[in-house]
Amino acid sequence: MNEKKNILVVFGTRPEVIKLAPVILELRKHDEYNVIVCNTEQQKELSNQTLEYFGLKADINLDCMRPNQPLAEIQSRILLSLDEVEIKSKRRRQSTNMATKINEQSIDATIVQGDTMTVLTGALVSFYHKVPVFHVEAGLRSYDIYEPFPEEVMRQMTSRVTQLHFAPTEKNKQALLSEGIDEKMISVTGNTVIDALFCLSDDVIARSKCFFEEKNIPIDDKLVLITAHRRENHGERLDRIIKAIHDLATKYADHTFVIPVHPNPNVKDKIHENLGKLSNVHLLTPLDYPYLVYLQRNAKLILTDSGGIQEEAPTFGCPTLVMRYETERQEGIEAGVSTLVGADYARILSLSENVLSKEKSQTRLTAQNPYGDGHSAEKIEKLIRNFFKM
Repeated sequence: MNEKKNILVVFGTRPEVIKLAPVILELRKHDEYNVIVCNTEQQKELSNQTLEYFGLKADINLDCMRPNQPLAEIQSRILLSLDEVEIKSKRRRQSTNMATKINEQSIDATIVQGDTMTVLTGALVSFYHKVPVFHVEAGLRSYDIYEPFPEEVMRQMTSRVTQLHFAPTEKNKQALLSEGIDEKMISVTGNTVIDALFCLSDDVIARSKCFFEEKNIPIDDKLVLITAHRRENHGERLDRIIKAIHDLATKYADHTFVIPVHPNPNVKDKIHENLGKLSNVHLLTPLDYPYLVYLQRNAKLILTDSGGIQEEAPTFGCPTLVMRYETERQEGIEAGVSTLVGADYARILSLSENVLSKEKSQTRLTAQNPYGDGHSAEKIEKLIRNFFKM
């Protein structure tokens, strides 16, 4: 095949950027692809900021997010914006005047990652225009449509219109097979989030040290990293999580608790009100990706409801308590590198104390990361090449 294949890569949040950056970088190593990067900007500042750390920039910015936007509104806004991208592409494809431009601009496939609103709408719009959808991180399932909400439904619906499913693990592949997906369309690739860790140079990570020194935040063997943002944890659940953190920080006053606070007012206001006065709790704005990786590398304990951190933390041997009642990342639970604690105050407290009461050296995990080996993007490129018979 002589013509370049135009691949539209669509994302809108920081986690999507992190997991798609290795794929974009890998595809751009090969002359057979023209990669068009489209950011819906669900998380405008976070997504664009993270792109820069991988030396990337969006070709198309859609600016779809608005303050306190309900799900139906964000869905319709992204859907219509991406539809316009596809329509413009189709017009160029149908033009008979400039064949070279047609080949450069028409869309041959769309790549999406994960389970955000951007993923579902990107997949749907591509399906409406009969453009093949390639889904990175396919097959994650909790089988509870409200845990996580709304992500579980987003990824299940995306699978119905996907032509290449890049499953991180064998368990994810089996989930897709059980739903009637053709095995020929599914490949186990590992998770690209592990690739992303290796895309950052030691120099970039080392520079993060200066950032925390300037903020007088000690990064030592008594560091606790906490992230909490998921929609299903808003309300009373978040109250219980905050109370557990408050009591842990009070009891372990010699430990440093670092919380990058999500900008959602439902999260931000409560955390600042209840934890802002504790001297060993450092509330930060959302961190650049390398800074977050640096904290994971050095943490004694991680408390999180983040899917990405569940996958990354095992690489650094850090015990991780998952503040969710369901997780689609069961491999970490089964491997013993993470533990589900929900928003259960007593469980968060007791399992955290099991780690904090010991020396860091006594709590390091030795199990291999079950989510990938750092070569997932290479496997994905070969599968795309095979799809197009290149």
